[in-house]
Amino acid sequence: MTQPVSDKITEIQRDLASVNYIADPALATCLQLMSVLEKPLLLEGDAGVGKTEVAKALSRASGRKLVRLQCYEGLDLASAVYEWDYQRQLLAIRMMESQGKTTKEEGIFSQRYLLERPLMQAISSEEPVVLLIDEIDRADEEFEAFLLELLSDWQISVPELGTVKAKSRPTVVLTANGTRELSDALRRRCLYFYVDYPSFDKELRILRTKIPELQNSLAMQVVAFVQRLRESELRKAPGIAETLDWATALLNLQVQDLRTAPHIIADTLVCLLKTQEDHVTTDSEAIAELIKRLR
Repeated sequence: MTQPVSDKITEIQRDLASVNYIADPALATCLQLMSVLEKPLLLEGDAGVGKTEVAKALSRASGRKLVRLQCYEGLDLASAVYEWDYQRQLLAIRMMESQGKTTKEEGIFSQRYLLERPLMQAISSEEPVVLLIDEIDRADEEFEAFLLELLSDWQISVPELGTVKAKSRPTVVLTANGTRELSDALRRRCLYFYVDYPSFDKELRILRTKIPELQNSLAMQVVAFVQRLRESELRKAPGIAETLDWATALLNLQVQDLRTAPHIIADTLVCLLKTQEDHVTTDSEAIAELIKRLR
């Protein structure tokens, strides 16, 4: 008997929760479709909302190896796909010459001299892996165009070897922060999900899951404070990771109630605010106003 779709989605949520990742039904549904359709998943959203953590959680929950490609401006094929081990090739040529043997190109440009980078590692693995292509919008359009072959045909063209086809199909997660607009061609090849800042209840669940020793009353105050802080006109709103850092700091400082510790809040804002402009904006008056609105 076929398992109902709702049961599958609940199972995905349960599996992710077992590795301390809280997924709402919408994301779990997207992950289910990703598996059924065998398509990459493009996660878009502000930095710090937990996009990268989705791939890490999938890796932990499935027991599959995580292969990560961190994109950046100027990323080239040698760093992302493969390059030749020129030193070993040169040594091999010299050894053949010393033995009076003729150097053949097909012998030098063979699999044994190929240094696999993340994309090649992912499709060369005998067992399926989770491939995380992180911050794809930081790479240039030329590299993005190269990805189309991989995501469409699951193969990579190597001029000296020919076409290298995937031994297994990886589970591919791409993340983007909106640094630049991605091409329509890339978007068409992916399922799409926008990862927003979590609701109060979801962020509270995350906090309780990650820091179970935190008192419930303080956890609620921390989430309420951070959520309202995000509503301020900040240059860089604090993400989930910043919430966790701040809660850990407060726990270590033995804070039990934010309403009685305004000076500690001010001193620990280094965990939440990451620009001088935001520190100036969040002055003592702003902190006092946020404290008044706590539950």
